[in-house]
Amino acid sequence: MTDTKILLTSDPQCIPMAKQILEMDGVIAFPTDTIYGVAANAFSQSGIEKIYEAKQRPDEKALPVLIGDMAQLEHLVSEISDHVRRIAEAFWPGALTLILPKAPDLPENLSAYPTIGVRMPDLDFTLALLRETGPLATTSANISGGPNPISAQDVLNQLGGKIDLLLDGGPTPGPTASTVADVTTKEIKILRHGPITLSQLHSIAEGRK
Repeated sequence: MTDTKILLTSDPQCIPMAKQILEMDGVIAFPTDTIYGVAANAFSQSGIEKIYEAKQRPDEKALPVLIGDMAQLEHLVSEISDHVRRIAEAFWPGALTLILPKAPDLPENLSAYPTIGVRMPDLDFTLALLRETGPLATTSANISGGPNPISAQDVLNQLGGKIDLLLDGGPTPGPTASTVADVTTKEIKILRHGPITLSQLHSIAEGRK
């Protein structure tokens, strides 16, 4: 069991402590624009393994990555085409997960596939955290199949003693499905429907207003 530390997101020490823990291959939980997420450094194989262990998550399920700015995307993917850049700049931060060709040097346990899912969340605190820590492999802060965590207490109920740090930002809005779009080719494919439509993506990708 791990001694799970708890800090409020209003505490000026919360982001520095989170960064330090992540640099030591630790695992943290924090609020996002939907629910609470559990995360590790996206480049830490051992940190990612701790997420799978804490959540009791099947190994074959890839972990999505959250980023704080466009510059971080460069380190995660093998290429960023012009149409992908236009889409990302138009809809991020927001409810859009992009499936992209992953960089060859990413940990194998992040994704068993040649692709990776990336999103930029629409919450000021989370963006500030990500800009300090770098890209984070992040998924819901619950036991796999358990209730979606919308409060710090929800996280503790399921992952208390299994994570190093919990950042308490109060209640979150709750689960909202982002649009998941495969943009590995110019033929954009919607893998999960959400608030952003295929026609909107094509319009931006083609440079139309």
